[in-house]
Amino acid sequence: MILDTNAVSALLGGDLGVSEVLVLADRHELPVVVIGEYRFGLLHSTHRDALEPLLEQLIRESTVLRIDSATALCYARVRSALRTAGTPIPENDVWISALAVQHSLPVVSRDAHFDRVDGVRRVGW
Repeated sequence: MILDTNAVSALLGGDLGVSEVLVLADRHELPVVVIGEYRFGLLHSTHRDALEPLLEQLIRESTVLRIDSATALCYARVRSALRTAGTPIPENDVWISALAVQHSLPVVSRDAHFDRVDGVRRVGW
């Protein structure tokens, strides 16, 4: 299961609902894009000292998904389909969707716009 940024925030914030979803998978996948988004948020957080070690632990316990040329091809196809349908989504979420398509994995997120992406299954909580 690929974790979206809001899933990471919920998990590290102690949300039991997302924890119940994540026990269904042996291991979590963490896109490098999500790590960047979360680290950006930490730079502006008053809880940075408490959350940074938790993020580091999550990174160690997850498979980090990096962007490569195969991801770029999936990205182009996903973005093109969304544009043709007139249903754009945030840029970073296009990259996360591309990784989900590339690796045939669901995305754990509260963002319903992932539902617009062909080939992506969103798991909410």
